[in-house]
Amino acid sequence: MASGGSFLSWLIFVFVGILGFISFPAEAAVKKYQFDIQVKNVSRLCHAKPIVTVNGRFPGPTIYVREDDRVMINVTNYAQYNMSIHWHGLKQYRNGWADGPAYITQCPIQTRSSYTYDFNVTGQRGTLWWHAHILWLRATVYGAIVIMPKQGTLYPFPQPKMEVPIILGEWWNSDVEEVEKQGTQMGLPPNMSDAHTINGKPGPLFPCSDKPIVPLKVDRNLFYTIGFGKDSCPTCVNGTRLLASLNNISFVMPQIGLLQAHYFNINGVFKTNFPDKPPTPFNYTGVPLTASLGTVHGTRLSKIAFNSTVELVLQDTNLLTVESHPFHIHGYNFFVVGTGIGNFDPAKDPAKYNLVDPVERNTVGVPTGGWTAIRFRADNPGVWFMHCHLELHTGWGLKTAFVVEEGPGSDQSILPPPKDLPPC
Repeated sequence: MASGGSFLSWLIFVFVGILGFISFPAEAAVKKYQFDIQVKNVSRLCHAKPIVTVNGRFPGPTIYVREDDRVMINVTNYAQYNMSIHWHGLKQYRNGWADGPAYITQCPIQTRSSYTYDFNVTGQRGTLWWHAHILWLRATVYGAIVIMPKQGTLYPFPQPKMEVPIILGEWWNSDVEEVEKQGTQMGLPPNMSDAHTINGKPGPLFPCSDKPIVPLKVDRNLFYTIGFGKDSCPTCVNGTRLLASLNNISFVMPQIGLLQAHYFNINGVFKTNFPDKPPTPFNYTGVPLTASLGTVHGTRLSKIAFNSTVELVLQDTNLLTVESHPFHIHGYNFFVVGTGIGNFDPAKDPAKYNLVDPVERNTVGVPTGGWTAIRFRADNPGVWFMHCHLELHTGWGLKTAFVVEEGPGSDQSILPPPKDLPPC
């Protein structure tokens, strides 16, 4: 729900799933539109009320033009409110008369009056929007502007087949002018909107499951420290090379696919004894340390029961240096329930988790000298890679994998490998 303090900031985010193009003449053209400002009764959230519209439509019509076109939009006001319209994002070179903000570049269009916005689309392309620029009337008076490149211009992507402008907005069951007036009189932010809208509609409401999306109960707690270290290397400068590790284990890539080894029960490829917590606790983000605290090499994975809920805390450390790390988990999305600077405190920090509406991601940043906590449900059987997405760190061994066991159902097992799976 948007706050009144940022009222109507809702509409600045207009985007287009660009899926196609409209045919226009090759030369610059004159595009003419007629905008009739009308009051129309509409119903949203089972609540009917009169609103101000353009041509009786909410949202209003989409304007399609090409770069360098001349655009003439005649606005006739049949509503009881004064009106002006701003073409949001159009630069209006030397032509502020067409910009539209009431009492800035023009006096508003009064009832039963007309004004023609006459401007050239110069040096611009993309999707913008237009909206009323007086009072709060842009709550319902708005639409998209789609500016195609000049005919014959090459596109940096395959030509789409369809175009769908999508405009995000808000809906008030109350009259928006009364909402604004009330806020002004009280000296407080106006009432919050009653709904967010997509192209003027709040969308259908779906039955929700009683089962929480964010795991509230955790079956398996994992705590992984991120560290750098040095390894002996006779051929390297100074006789050492850098390495990286999780829980003091620097991952060694196998000679055969881990999923193949798991699926075909090939022994000797990996072990499933990756520790749930670091073998040597220490002040992870205190005084910088130069030792690696006994880092070992190995292809060690963590076995996870099917459909179990997992909490993983990734803790940055001061081994050699502190640094932020973008960690990615294959095969899963997860919820980022907490993050902080310093050492993770299992006695206090979980109480601060966001278990209501955390962001859902597949990659998360572990802050420099800090920690990040994620939760997910292990409902995708297989072998799934987890690694720092900085290639240098991955090459140093900052990676591991989860072996998620199969479930009892027929649709809870790993699919057979394809016949043309490349051999190692």
